[in-house]
Amino acid sequence: MTLLSVAGLNSFYGRAQILFDVAFSVGQGEAVALLGRNGAGKTTTLRSVMGLVARTRGSVVFAGLPLAGLPPHAIARLGLGYVPEDRRIFTELTVAENLEVGRQSARQGAPLWNEARVFELFPQLAELRDRPAGRMSGGEQQMLALARTLMGNPRLILLDEPSEGLAPVIVEQMGQAVTKLKREGLTVVLSEQNLRFATWVSDRALIIE
Repeated sequence: MTLLSVAGLNSFYGRAQILFDVAFSVGQGEAVALLGRNGAGKTTTLRSVMGLVARTRGSVVFAGLPLAGLPPHAIARLGLGYVPEDRRIFTELTVAENLEVGRQSARQGAPLWNEARVFELFPQLAELRDRPAGRMSGGEQQMLALARTLMGNPRLILLDEPSEGLAPVIVEQMGQAVTKLKREGLTVVLSEQNLRFATWVSDRALIIE
């Protein structure tokens, strides 16, 4: 079953057109990687799906529902999660408080996540439960960003450059986490430049030229 369908997507920042008729589909439970050079539009594609680009044309359909014109918070409530490249964690809040911010109710067709389950996925976060997020390493913050998104019980998660700037041991842990999420039945779309990571965690790859 197709969960996400994108057709004829054109996106603009001001007068500059970034995406030109991007089209792809993602099936339920699939992990799909978007690959391409810097500036090809991988991040813009994810942001456009999530409603974070003000000016777009084309069709984005999630779980049978058109997303055109919906604000990002409404798209998130439909069960679409987003982990941005810059993480956007709340640095003054603790790990536990960041997780609580992301909490949403259980959702049909999505794995159920709570604090205990995300700590099982990322044991390091359990040890740092009461630490302010601003006093964590980049790798720990990346884990927290993903864990916070999982607390929303998404059906599909958009991961923007999940291995970018991380130490090899953390990249390995992130890869293991993504493969576990896929086994749980979560659908994943990730943008990547790390070909080894992308081919490891994804079922197929799409190239943006």
